[in-house]
Amino acid sequence: MRIVIGEDSALFREGLACLLADAGHEVVEKAHDAPSLLQAVERTEPDLAIIDIRMPPDRTDDGARAARRIRTTRPRCGIVLLSQHIETRHSVELVAHGGFGYLLKDRVLDVDDFLDAIRRIGAGGSALDPEVVRRLVGGQRSDRLLAPLTERERDVLALMAEGLTNIGIARRLWLTDRTVEAHVSSIMNKLGLPTSEEGHRRVLAVLAYLNQPGTTTLAP
Repeated sequence: MRIVIGEDSALFREGLACLLADAGHEVVEKAHDAPSLLQAVERTEPDLAIIDIRMPPDRTDDGARAARRIRTTRPRCGIVLLSQHIETRHSVELVAHGGFGYLLKDRVLDVDDFLDAIRRIGAGGSALDPEVVRRLVGGQRSDRLLAPLTERERDVLALMAEGLTNIGIARRLWLTDRTVEAHVSSIMNKLGLPTSEEGHRRVLAVLAYLNQPGTTTLAP
């Protein structure tokens, strides 16, 4: 994939560029602030933009706002937001359209998982950080909604919300593909969710369920 990186930390930016290049991706441009990022995306038309949420000039949510603009002007461009902390004010809207990931920066250290997430997002799928999903699934309201599920089904649901395919879930939990298929079918039936096999739609179904009125949500 052709990738643009928007990150103000030179050390992190260069390390990420080397990691992506070693994995066979082409880093076409690197930007240190939000205005430079937008110019780089317009100039190079990348397949994917990896963006720090907090970038200059304001160091608040400049990166997230740039991501929303990119989604409007370049809807086919995949977007990965990176953050030190969970911040969801902009990400809920972005995830609704696919080709979007929201990961904590520490997740980059899990190289295989990070590169797998990049591939999913580049292909139009979704990738949500496990900590984000954990917070979504962990609220009291969610506990009541998920009461019909077994402990193993909750494990599978959390990985579904991250954006993993059945094969990916099977590898993560050391289960057979058919066992995961059975768990997914049971989860969808118990929660009354559509049984679409399309990965992104499955993520949306899970998040829509967890974010019903009254469900505990993440702080902005």
